[in-house]
Parts: sequence; C-alpha cells; structure tokens
Amino acid sequence: MSNRQANTEASKREADSKPESSDFIREIISKDLQQGMDEGKIVTRFPPEPNGYLHIGHAKSICLNFGISEENTGAVCHLRFDDTNPAKEETEYVDSIKEDVKWLGFEFGEKEFYASDYFDRLHEYAVQLIRDGKAFVCDLTKAEIAEYRGTPTVPGKNSPNRERSVEENLTLFDKMKNGEFADGEKTLRAKIDMSSPNMHMRDPAIYRIRKTLHHRTGDKWVIYPMYDFTHCLSDAIEGITHSLCTLEFEVHRPLYDWVLDHLSTPSRPRQIEFARLNLSYTALSKRKLLQLVENGDVSGWNDPRMPTLSGLRRRGYTPESIRKFCTQIGVTKFNSVTDLARLEHSLREDLNKSAHRVMAVLKPVKLILTNYPEDQVEEMEAVNNPEDPDAGTRLLPFSRELFIERDDFMEDPPKKFFRLAPGREVRLRYGYIIQCNAVVKNPDTGEIEELHCTYDPETKSGSGKPTRKVKGTIHWVSVQHSIPAEVRLYDRLFTKENPTDEKDGTVFTEHLNSDSLAILSKCRIEPSMKGALPGARFQFERIGYFCVDSIDSTPDQLVINRTVTLRDAWAKRKR
Repeated sequence: MSNRQANTEASKREADSKPESSDFIREIISKDLQQGMDEGKIVTRFPPEPNGYLHIGHAKSICLNFGISEENTGAVCHLRFDDTNPAKEETEYVDSIKEDVKWLGFEFGEKEFYASDYFDRLHEYAVQLIRDGKAFVCDLTKAEIAEYRGTPTVPGKNSPNRERSVEENLTLFDKMKNGEFADGEKTLRAKIDMSSPNMHMRDPAIYRIRKTLHHRTGDKWVIYPMYDFTHCLSDAIEGITHSLCTLEFEVHRPLYDWVLDHLSTPSRPRQIEFARLNLSYTALSKRKLLQLVENGDVSGWNDPRMPTLSGLRRRGYTPESIRKFCTQIGVTKFNSVTDLARLEHSLREDLNKSAHRVMAVLKPVKLILTNYPEDQVEEMEAVNNPEDPDAGTRLLPFSRELFIERDDFMEDPPKKFFRLAPGREVRLRYGYIIQCNAVVKNPDTGEIEELHCTYDPETKSGSGKPTRKVKGTIHWVSVQHSIPAEVRLYDRLFTKENPTDEKDGTVFTEHLNSDSLAILSKCRIEPSMKGALPGARFQFERIGYFCVDSIDSTPDQLVINRTVTLRDAWAKRKR
C-alpha cells in the first residue's frame, strides 16, 4: 500500500470514528427520549407548500428532519404538502419536491401526506371553535382587517362582527362553505385578543373564501384553511412529536399552541424553531425566485444558476456535498449569513474524491509538432483520479496536431508566466517537452492561427528515462481525435453579497451578475467523453469541475455545464 493510500485509509477511519454532530434540537429530543416522552417514538415532518421548487435553504430543513428520523430507532419523518392555497399550487411542484427529497438521499415511505387530506377534519375543528364561542365570521375586507389590527405599539379594535351569536356564525360559515359569498367577502377569524402584543394573536383569520380549483380536491371546496390553523392541526392528526420550524415562526407559536389548547386532538406536538439558512450572493425566497423565472432572467426553476435543488443538480452538485454542508453549518437559534464559498468548498471536496479527470480545451488554438511523424498516433497513459487508487487509468491519443488553450500561450509574456511562449519550453501533460519556434497569424485579423513547435522524443512522461525539468505544464487534446462540445461557464447569479437587502433603495434584480453565464461553442474534449451520459461529472484538468447537461445535451452535441472552479475566484476578487 502506498503512503497516500495509507493516509487515505487512516483519514477515513478517523472520520468514521467521530460521533454524530449534535445541536440544541437533538439535545431536546434526546432528553425527551430519556424521560420516556412520546412513548419513545419520534415523528418529525418536512412540510413544504407546493408553490415553487425547493432551494438550498429547504435542504437544511430536509437534512434536519429526515436526519433525526434516521438517527433514532423507530423514528419516522413525514413528507407533508401544506396545500391550502390552490391559487399558487401545482402538481408540477409536488412532483419536483418528491424528486428533490429522494435525490438528497432520504426516503419518505410509500405514502406522502397532504394537508388537503384533512380538509373535512379541519372544517369540523373550525365548526367546533364556533360552537365554543372561539371563532366568528367577519365581514371586514382585507384592508379593513389590517386597519383594525392596529400596530405593534397600538392595540387593535374588535371587529363589529365579533359578538355575533354562535347560531349566526354557524349559518354564515355554512354559507361560506356552500359558495354563497364572493372571494374576500367574509373570513372566519379566531376570537383571541385584539390587544395582544403579538400581532398574530389579534383575532387571526383561520378560513378564507377562494373559488379556485385545487390540484387534488378539484371544486369540492371554496373555503380553505389558513396556514397557521392547518399546520398545528395537521401535526396533531399525524402524531408529529417535534414540529421543527424556522425562526420566523417563533412568533406564530402562541397561535399554534392556542389552537391545540382549545381543540381535542389525537396528539399534542411541540413546535421548536431554528435559524433558517441565509446564503451570501443568493436569493432564498420562492417569491423572488419565481419573479426571476417569470421575468426571463433565468431559463426556469432548474436553471443551473438558481439555488433550487433542481438547478444545483443540473449544474453538477452532488447530494453528498449538500448534506455535508448542512451538517457543517449546524443548527442554531441565531440568524446569520453563511458564505456561499462554504457550500462550494464542500462541493469541491466531494468532487475531488469522486470525479474522473478529463482533458478539455475551452478556447482552442492549434499547435503543430513539426518534427513529429505525420501519420503517427501514440497513446499516453493518464490517471483517472489521483485521489482514488481504484479509479485506474485511460489512454489518450497523441498526434502531430494538437489543440491547447489560447490562454496558455503569450507572445510577450510577463516575468512569472510559465506557460508557452516563443523560444520557451513547457511539458505537455502526460506527454513530451515541447518548444515553440514560430507563430502563424491570420494576415487580415492578426489573430494567432497556429503555433509551430518541436518535441523532444527523449522526454516522454512516465518513460522512466531521466529528463530535464521545465517550469510549466499545459494540457492538450488531439485535433484528429478530440470531440466538439458546447461548454457553459456558470458563475454566481448576483454581484451583491446580500442581494435581497433593499434598504439602499435598490431591488434585488438590479444586482444580477451579467457575467453569470458565458457560452463557449468551439470547445474540444478528449475522446473518452464520447457517449457521456447526462449528469455525468468530471474534472477538466487545470480548469474546474463540470457535468453533462441533463436537458440540452444529446449524443450528437455535448452540452457541458461548469459546476465550480478549481479554486474560489471570488475570494481573490475581494482582496
């Protein structure tokens, strides 16, 4: 075993021996289990609203909720769709959410859950609140309700309809259910406290009229429960033990508890809040992401520049890198912004271990070895992945005419330019040392068309013969054997670290990065890439990590996306 293999095995054993990371939520659950609460069975849930595609922020919640279920014997995590707003929900979103959860490596069993499955029971609970004098039908418009609610420092005013009799409220609510009123004409509101310092407790709406077809229930309902009413009751119906929410729902918890306190439910879940993921140079709002899609600023929800899981998947992110990132950033009670570079670092670490190496020339210029036999082709042995001893090697065809990167040649190079220049020697990766002797330019444009070089046949890499050293090594592909490809160079979508902070009077779309996508159409890639399957990931040596586009690539025309650069180029820009 080589030293590198031994070190790799030692590092793996050390990593495997480390205990699972803990956080305040896991500590709460551990304590509950020790005290015998919930009969020793933990039930969590991930409850997305199917009104858009999941993004990297949702991945943190997915990893937390499903991760806890994996870590505790007998625990389960429900995938539940809070589908209470038919105007914004679509089956497309449901399907994408299920795909994303599975792609991250989590199983939710044969059945997913839907809030719409409980519409009949939720209606019964609403009727019970009316019977108990805890809810009333209100005639105020949306604007009037907002006016009556007051401000955080000024108490609200009671609705003129607050003291309706139980019988009248039951009759009006039944008419709401039967479609006898227009959208927005009436709402059902909980009767709590209009002077509460918590604005969410000032007689919140729990049902509204919305005459819109539902993607699952069709036209059965014209009234739909509000999220705060639905969420806690869905948790109780499903036997959720720990309802884990992001920190913005902390002020909603008193309402969550109030509803459960005033109704007889099958179980009593507990809501616990944690800080959501905020990522630099990124917008993590489904509303804003939808705006980008509808404005045509991106090609769709799965545009590789989008922070959606489908966009990250198409760009070449691995589920392992995302899960590791979510573990590393941890779970806390404090809002903060995580640098996007941390996510990219996690990705590079994973791809460095798993991605095969490939030679690709993105901006080609022809190089002719004038002293190399015209009809000769030989094969150079290349390592597939130096980080993986089992990855093996591949053979690269080498011939008289090659392509190299245009950026690897300069006619008048600066002092520390160690690549090819007139009269200078470099090594061709896995090949020979060459020297540039002449530059052929287009007489009309002055653009370099060919580089004429000579090679030293005694300097072949891996030959075992002593050879002189040169400072530069460049990559190449054979003109005759390489295959064409379109390469899309993706970069960060925004130039501002916090693009959604609009305190300076700007809107987030003003900070879109005009250089977030560059399309190179004349790229050449080594022949081993022929037939590469959509989604396949590679490292283009000396350039970065790339993957075959899962939508636009065809067997006849490879389309390849840059996943991430080899190094953090943005860190250099900041200095």
